[in-house]
Amino acid sequence: MASLKEIKDRIGSVKSTKKITSAMKMIASAKLHKAQAAIGNFLPYQAKLDAILTNLLSSDISYDSPFTQKREVKRVAIIVFSSNSSLCGAYNANVIKEFNAAYKQYESLGRDNILIYPVGKKIADAVKKQGLKSQGDYREMADNPSYQAVQDLAKDLIGKYVNKDLDEVVIIYHHFVSTGTQILEKGSFLPFNLEQAQSEAENAKNAQTDYILEPSKEEILESLIPTVLYSRLYAVLLDSNASEHAARTMAMQIASDNADELVQDLTVQYNKSRQQAVTNELLDIIGGASALE
Repeated sequence: MASLKEIKDRIGSVKSTKKITSAMKMIASAKLHKAQAAIGNFLPYQAKLDAILTNLLSSDISYDSPFTQKREVKRVAIIVFSSNSSLCGAYNANVIKEFNAAYKQYESLGRDNILIYPVGKKIADAVKKQGLKSQGDYREMADNPSYQAVQDLAKDLIGKYVNKDLDEVVIIYHHFVSTGTQILEKGSFLPFNLEQAQSEAENAKNAQTDYILEPSKEEILESLIPTVLYSRLYAVLLDSNASEHAARTMAMQIASDNADELVQDLTVQYNKSRQQAVTNELLDIIGGASALE
């Protein structure tokens, strides 16, 4: 059995750890509120862009664009969003697991035909550890979401897709639902899902589709679709960022709660040991007194 001093030292150590986890929870919670505000400010803009696009597309099913053409997949890009730091539960582990599954799906294409864009240090390290090549360093983007950085990345991908250097762009990230719930998503960034956009427009019964267009509809769409793609990728980055802070908030809350329970258990153990020590001392005193008689 551990000595009273060892138990007391351990109680002090656990209490110190709890102070750290509580502080980290407060920091993560503050960052989460900031990330939620960023999403709340940006989503109305993205929703309006999507509404305009779906309304335009719904009025002309014959529209053909390089962004909507589905080709045989010979070369693919995978964009993966993780965090730069740990202590956020299974957040990064789940992202890496999903990336490995996606990579295995396209492995038959050959390494040179799978372009990897890791946004975040954890996924970048995982890619490097597996001996795979990254297309760039996007760690700064994970901590400080920037529309300009997202636009530069999206332009690079769109350019390669239009020039047929890529046939598909896959995106993996966590979708923020609430502080306690983040859903791992895997979807297609390119080609643009025209059927889904038209379906959304048809389902929007109150959508206004009677537009007077200047210049032509084709020119507007050629400009609007890339803008929508920029906004969607930026929304994904904000989503991932908020999910990271939410996951870390929950992880630190659980760690703090576990520290409280451990302190209670150690305190009970300490009290029992101390009571046992006092009892033994009393028995020794009584035994010594009896021997003197």
